[in-house]
Amino acid sequence: MLKLKDTGLEEFSFGDDPDDMFYLLINRKVSPDGIDLDKLRLADPRNFDHTLENMGCILMLNGDEMDELVRRGELDKKNLHESLFELAAREGLIS
Repeated sequence: MLKLKDTGLEEFSFGDDPDDMFYLLINRKVSPDGIDLDKLRLADPRNFDHTLENMGCILMLNGDEMDELVRRGELDKKNLHESLFELAAREGLIS
């Protein structure tokens, strides 16, 4: 099973609205340097999810989704990486 130290949290903003902010839990064993944004921009939109998966993306949420999960108490805003890792493990996304 993947451990917390094998993952990373990356944040990308493509605008000013909360739904323009994206949070990605990354498998550092697959992508030690994180997501390659240049490669991601070149990805075919029809295969976007597959490209992210190949880059080691375990989970991707936008700002609105993160805010909702924080509001429900499922994520700790002060400790997003660990709480996002725990959420992914509970949901069976980490093995």
